[in-house]
Amino acid sequence: MSKPIVAIVGRPNVGKSTLFNQIGKKQMSIVDDMPGVTRDRIYMDANWLNHEFTMIDTGGIEIESEDKILNSMRAQAKIAIDEADVILFVVDGRAGLTSADEEVAKILRNANKPVIVAVNKIDSTQLDMNVFEFYNVGLGDPIGISASNALGLGDLLDAVTAAFPKVEEDTRDEDEIRIAVIGRPNVGKSSLVNAMLGEERVIVSDIPGTTRDAIDTQFIKDGIKFTLIDTAGMRRKNKIDEPVERYSVIRSLRAIDRADVVLMLIEAPVGVTEQDKKIAGYAHESGKGCVIVVNKWDIFPDKHDRSTNRFTDDLREQIGFLQYAPVLYASALTGQRVNRVTELVKFVAEQQSMRIQTSVLNELIRDAISVNPPPTKKGKQLKILFMTQADICPPRFIIFVNEPDLFHFSYLRFIENQLRERYGFEGTPLKFIIRKRKEEEDN
Repeated sequence: MSKPIVAIVGRPNVGKSTLFNQIGKKQMSIVDDMPGVTRDRIYMDANWLNHEFTMIDTGGIEIESEDKILNSMRAQAKIAIDEADVILFVVDGRAGLTSADEEVAKILRNANKPVIVAVNKIDSTQLDMNVFEFYNVGLGDPIGISASNALGLGDLLDAVTAAFPKVEEDTRDEDEIRIAVIGRPNVGKSSLVNAMLGEERVIVSDIPGTTRDAIDTQFIKDGIKFTLIDTAGMRRKNKIDEPVERYSVIRSLRAIDRADVVLMLIEAPVGVTEQDKKIAGYAHESGKGCVIVVNKWDIFPDKHDRSTNRFTDDLREQIGFLQYAPVLYASALTGQRVNRVTELVKFVAEQQSMRIQTSVLNELIRDAISVNPPPTKKGKQLKILFMTQADICPPRFIIFVNEPDLFHFSYLRFIENQLRERYGFEGTPLKFIIRKRKEEEDN
């Protein structure tokens, strides 16, 4: 199931981005500290009291005139109305209620979506009375906060999470594999979907942004049921000029959340871009299996002089956090190697679901330690006492140690490499939880 989406809207300079960053800094869900993961500031995954959700920052509006303020606000509010599960309407408690606030509120009142009013910049008791003015917008009880000082965020997040829709029961087939096709606009996502299906079920166009919504298509191959989610192309934040483009970004993030395995499309003649890293980074952080498809290989100018091995080496260097993902060189237009896509997806799905017995894991730990002893810090040595697998999809491991602070990232990478070398786990990220455990408890 996809996580609820919270869209933060409001006129300029009310503190939307400050609130966005403050919630993310204080309440972010599990963060992968692996170097090379690029995070796009338009979204951030967060967690409050076991409620996971995705925040969308609709800030950064350029203003030149009053009319443009109103037009921009209408556009931003429409995005929230169209796609968000909860709308967080941020206003400035110091400045008071403005005509621009009223314009946004007028649109939100007609929306069939929960709206929470956050009265920002209430950073002293003398300003508490300013909150009451915002009852006039007619959107329920306003909540006074100070985003910069992290005041009132608990009450605010309680109200936000209480408004989340009830989780619907997932009626999907247990053996079904859901595939999200992701990538920048115009890399050939819809063409790949059509090539895989063998028929024109999705509109194909060379105009970026044609696929506005995520389109689900089910098919069966070799007795396995697959669901293809053709996501709208994501483009860099400063290139998102139309509201519909930003709307497509939100839809794409939701599609990744719903998928088991993602097909990360790279355009061969262009190579890896910064936006490719951002898109892949979200899939990686979300724990999704991944297959990198280098599309348009048929028109790659150096394909005879430059081997696929060299291209792969460059790709691995630029997207370092996807070292585990298999790479397929294909052409959706000509059908080159398209028949291998579902084979790789099935393989990655199996790797995601792999479980390793605890006794076997601890044997691996003993072997790893004998080859490369744990590091020491200020005369104290890290001791790995126990390791067990807690979950699958993605595989998640808990490692009990004497002092978690001694567990350097490089040594965790070593343990991960040992796991992959012995058991594969190709195409899937591995998650680790480091916990402190007294040595006597292990004896």
